[in-house]
Amino acid sequence: MTDIRPTSDALHTFPAIRDCPFSAPQAYADLRREGAASRVRLPTGRQAWVITGYHDVRAILADRRVSADVRNPNYPALVDGEQEVGARTRPFIRMDPPEHTRFRRMLLAEMTVRKARRMRRSIQRIVDERIDELLAAGPPIDLVTHYAHTVSTTVMCELIGVRRADPWFRRITGALGSGVFGGGASTAQGASDGIAALSDVLDGLITDREQDLGEDLLSTLIKEQLHPGLASRAELITTVAILVVAGWETTTNQIALSVLALLNQPELITELQQNPSRVPDAVEELLRVLSVGDSIALRIATEDLQVGDQVIPAGDGIIPLLAAADHDPAVFPDPERIDLDRRGRQHVAFSFGIHQCVGQNIARLELAIAIGTLLDRIPTLRAAVPLHSVRFRNDGIAFGPERVLVTW
Repeated sequence: MTDIRPTSDALHTFPAIRDCPFSAPQAYADLRREGAASRVRLPTGRQAWVITGYHDVRAILADRRVSADVRNPNYPALVDGEQEVGARTRPFIRMDPPEHTRFRRMLLAEMTVRKARRMRRSIQRIVDERIDELLAAGPPIDLVTHYAHTVSTTVMCELIGVRRADPWFRRITGALGSGVFGGGASTAQGASDGIAALSDVLDGLITDREQDLGEDLLSTLIKEQLHPGLASRAELITTVAILVVAGWETTTNQIALSVLALLNQPELITELQQNPSRVPDAVEELLRVLSVGDSIALRIATEDLQVGDQVIPAGDGIIPLLAAADHDPAVFPDPERIDLDRRGRQHVAFSFGIHQCVGQNIARLELAIAIGTLLDRIPTLRAAVPLHSVRFRNDGIAFGPERVLVTW
């Protein structure tokens, strides 16, 4: 991947590399100065428009004249094969109403704030058990693999009724590790193989679960959607698969990158240790500042759209940049600063509009518990290597560090 810069035909190349891991790429500010919408060339050779302003990003994400359907001919996929795999598997996040509405409603009923709060004890237990294991093993440890990844996969598995001691847990985590599901590191074959492996496991899990239905999300979907014929088996498998993959990858990266950002500003750790009630504020601000799912929202204009002084023609691809919106200085003064007292505008780290992240209530709770408990139980936590030696994933579904070695 290269930084955004003009090419010989006056287009910019996209995606862009972050100059600082705790901020949006500097190139976004350059694009914002050029105008509300900028034409870019994608790694596939296709062209698309990127949107950088907070209000324009929200407007595009809420506009019914903008489609998320992956089958659109000029869909702005970032890698070869991504569109083909999406068109075949039909994840609900790449659909438009009324199809999208049906699948979203299936999940929203089980993802309310009230139901997310019921998971508090389970998430706290998961985090505490993992920290017990870290303390027993002793430092140094890789925070990505041995904490963030384990916590997020366990939470997603327990959401669908699979505990760590269950044989299905290893099958699910094995499938998640068998392929790269999206982003620049993905290939059509790799994504296809990964989805196929996870789908096979979930198919078997559904068969097993039907023999002993419980109160978990998967059991509820089987009882209320599959058995009455409101959703097919293939639709149920795909819906649960995309929920697990999205919740696992984005939260893993957000936990790891959040802790790394706090370790880089120890005064913030001191503030949170002295005032644990501020952890939710820190989570919101870290979601905004880090915006790990920057370019997840891929869209197509179904009509000519006026964005600032620019008209985006019908049929053109659009990428509303979430990190750019969350770093718009007109809305968030001094946007690179992690300000626990920041109030007012709502960030778009979970996107906006009808495709806003369906699992955001659980994600917020998980992040608060994972970050707050870690800082509380390991108060001397510190980085074991300098920041400049940390390598980052710039081409996955979500931005984040490859490894974060910590000690105490």
